[in-house]
Amino acid sequence: MLVAEGLMVFYENMLALNNISIKCGENQIIGVFGANSAGKSTLMYTLSGIILDQMKKEKMRGGEQITVMGEISLFDQDISSLKPHLRARRGIVLCPERRRLFPESSVLENLKIGAYMATKKEAKETLDYVLEIFSPLKKLLHRSAGFLSGGEQQMAAIGRALMAQPKLLLLDEPLLGLSPAYQQVVMESVKRIREMKKISIIITEQFARPVIPIVDYAYIMENGSRVMSGSGQELLDNPDVKAAYFGV
Repeated sequence: MLVAEGLMVFYENMLALNNISIKCGENQIIGVFGANSAGKSTLMYTLSGIILDQMKKEKMRGGEQITVMGEISLFDQDISSLKPHLRARRGIVLCPERRRLFPESSVLENLKIGAYMATKKEAKETLDYVLEIFSPLKKLLHRSAGFLSGGEQQMAAIGRALMAQPKLLLLDEPLLGLSPAYQQVVMESVKRIREMKKISIIITEQFARPVIPIVDYAYIMENGSRVMSGSGQELLDNPDVKAAYFGV
């Protein structure tokens, strides 16, 4: 489905991604684990194409120069130069770190914003599906998103991404700042999304323990480089990985 090879990203002279290659097949959940500043968000911005918008904005305001190298293909078609909205139309949808909802808009309005590429029928069916997966949102539809708890905001953010009809859903640190109870809710929801909608998912996280049980394959990043990869069990069997990323 998605294949990225030799991804390199420079912010001026700082190397943010160093020759990263990653694959995600159809109906797979892929984990990407690493400490803060390992390059996980840069990877997600590069896969979604948002890095290209950042390059343009920095150039217009005379800021730091961003350089991107490498190749990304989706369903065997090269999308390396496609703008983010065109990648979204092909099915790559990012749910960003820290949710980034519109705080003054209601939950329902935030969800509808995500459906701008969907037909009316798709939007209605997906809204029903989102409220089935995230049932607590049913009572919060008319509440301003800024007044939700962190867990409720994360459910709304993933719901908004689903409204965009993704084939590949990118979840950038969806467990950040959540209680263990909400972490469990989000992970169970991710499993249901894959099982019910057959959507491929790439999920990044600093702390791997809640995520590893649901992934098909995982990569570990340090300082912008991929240092290890394998199945969840293979990573769990590595004592250094267990200590650094699983808290055991």
